[in-house]
Formats: sequence, structure tokens, C-alpha cells
Amino acid sequence: MSISSIEINDLPRGHAAEGVLPAILHRWSPRSFSSREVSPADLALIFEAARWAPSSNNEQPWRFLVGVRNSSTHSKIASALAGFNQAWAPQAAVLILGLARTKFLRNDRPNSYALYDLGAAVASLCLQATALGLHTHQMGGYDQAAARHALEIPEEYALGSVIALGYKGEPAQLANEELLKREVAPRERKPLTELVFSSWGAPADLA
Repeated sequence: MSISSIEINDLPRGHAAEGVLPAILHRWSPRSFSSREVSPADLALIFEAARWAPSSNNEQPWRFLVGVRNSSTHSKIASALAGFNQAWAPQAAVLILGLARTKFLRNDRPNSYALYDLGAAVASLCLQATALGLHTHQMGGYDQAAARHALEIPEEYALGSVIALGYKGEPAQLANEELLKREVAPRERKPLTELVFSSWGAPADLA
């Protein structure tokens, strides 16, 4: 199978209603990343977008460990990756580990929405990256205990996803045939009738 990174942009990636923000439609999760570096200015914008995400009681429980290529943090995050992720993710210019403080700073009580709020921040991060012409790929496939140990993460922080960030590379860089198939597969989503209900199991009337 031979297809270029430019041709991938022209592949059908699902159908969305007219008016959906372009960054949402263009965001997808490649596995092939180029050697091109991400500028500090773009990284700052990406994390600035995450900073303005909403959170319970404005706690802003998210924290991010960011490793640029050839840094010790990049190497430590990469070393914790599991399975197929080890084959492609270390090629990304930036590896990010999202964290959430599980207790409120003001009273040390449990924050049940910490990981939810981290997810909101990561969504903002990914959309800002897309708007800048970058791509992200979030992964749950990594050894959390190894990452916590290597990066000396305190116990009060829950670990979220690892995020590969960078510029899209050529699909042919993916030596594994299964990874290549996933790289060029159509982007699909379930219909709203399976996701949005007026009562349990009854699709909401959104017409």
C-alpha cells in the first residue's frame, strides 16, 4: 500500500453536519510523524488553550509533563509505552503526559471530576494543535506505574493519556502492516441517534 501524507488529507473521514468547526473536522490521530520540530511558540499556544478549559470550581487540576525530542522527559515517557505504541509514538517531536490532581487545593477533599476536567483541557489542547497545522494522538497504552516512577509523579496525581504531538509524516514510515491499515482507514463516528437521548434509549429529536 502506497499513499502519501498529502493524499491522506483527501481521504473521507466521516460526514459531519454543516457548521461544525474546522478544527474538529480536521483533527485526527495519525501514527506517522515527521522529524520536523514543534516551535516553542506553538507549544506555548497549545498549552495556553488547555489553560483556558473549564473545570469544577475553577480548580484547574490538570498538569502536563512535556518532553521534546532528545530530552530526558521524552525518553522516559517513551520508555513507558506499551505494545504497538512503542513502534511509532517515540518518533513524534513531542510526548506529553497529562495528569490530574485528585484533591482540591483549598481543602484537600477528593475531586471526583479531576480526570473529567483533564479531558476537557486535553480536548482544547488537541484542537489548538490542529488549528496550528499539527496533529495529536492520545494513548492509554502505557505502563502507568513505570511512568509514575520514572517521572517521580506524586501519588495525589492521577495519570491520564500520553499524547504524541507533531507534524504528520509519510505513512510508509510505518513498517507494520496493521499500523499502516489503521493510518489510512476512514474516520468514523456513531450516529447521534445512538448517542443523544431524550429519555434512556429514545433518540432525541434534533431535527
